[in-house]
Amino acid sequence: MAGNKKNIILTGDRPTGPLHIGHYVGSLKRRVALQNSGKFDDIYILIADAQALTDNADDPKKIRDNIINVTLDYLSCGIDPEKTTICIQSELPALYELTAYYMNLVTTARLERNPTVKSEIKMRGFNEGGVGLPVGFYTYPISQAADITAFKANCVPVGEDQMPMLEQCKEIVHKFNSTYGEVLVDPQILLNENTACRRLPGTDGKAKMSKSLGNCIYLHATEKEVHEKVFSMFTDPDHINVADPGKVEGNCVFTYLDAFSNDEHFREYLPEYACLDEMKEHYMRGGLGDVKCKKFLEKVLNEELAPIRERRAKWDADIPAVYEILKKGTEKARETTGRTLSEVKDAMMINYFADSALISEWEANIR
Repeated sequence: MAGNKKNIILTGDRPTGPLHIGHYVGSLKRRVALQNSGKFDDIYILIADAQALTDNADDPKKIRDNIINVTLDYLSCGIDPEKTTICIQSELPALYELTAYYMNLVTTARLERNPTVKSEIKMRGFNEGGVGLPVGFYTYPISQAADITAFKANCVPVGEDQMPMLEQCKEIVHKFNSTYGEVLVDPQILLNENTACRRLPGTDGKAKMSKSLGNCIYLHATEKEVHEKVFSMFTDPDHINVADPGKVEGNCVFTYLDAFSNDEHFREYLPEYACLDEMKEHYMRGGLGDVKCKKFLEKVLNEELAPIRERRAKWDADIPAVYEILKKGTEKARETTGRTLSEVKDAMMINYFADSALISEWEANIR
């Protein structure tokens, strides 16, 4: 059963707020390209609302409201519901049953060693100042493994920070298959080839772009909002005068240009440079000011966001259609994940009412 020859993608996001350009270059833009490549049999995007509740249990309305926001962001970026299935995690009961079974295959010591879990716990302040760590959040790697394996995904496009989660998923797959038989598919991580896109820093220079830190540019940002964010962006604090040599490492403007700009942008908006490397060299030797760099970045970002804004306006005007896309996609996903659950239960021999031979076995045991 694990010999799944289909190419299946699973990816997703927590609906804790609108998506930002870090999501876009880190995953969304790649998802659209993969969707349109014709290389995959099925593509699923999971809106992970149940996982979002693990650290937002006291504010379920926040999650509820942002499900539609996240879906609009998907559609605005070019996700095509005819090619990609968008579904809601909490509406797929098979995921929770699989999570319960997989919990028996993972030790608490292994969970505690997961670097992503450790960093997320620290970032959210769990186990500090009397703030306890929710069990649901602690066991998220197991829940994510259930998500991936339920869809039999063999390709998972994620950010670099999610690599430890995929490694733990692979461990669960191997443990299950060695214990119960070849049922689950071993997933492979798909990282963005552009390293600058793997983890875009916040506009304030912090390592993580985060809604809660207010250091992100949303996909639905207006031109005015883009202007404000770009011109408040962290650069080189020692580059005080235009003539001063500047550093490009750790300079958000150049990190964002690494992620978004191409040679065509220079021909269009800044023809005095042939490419980004020339611009960087000028900045490093001195004579290039931050304002000029930011004006160029602003134009690059607005060019990228313009078609997204246009599509967003179209979908904003037809929310019932967006609702139907979610409903239809979730129904398809429920069937897919349900089939995997049945295979898992068969392998674990807990398929009591689906196994016609069971009555005979029980009778033989009693006799």
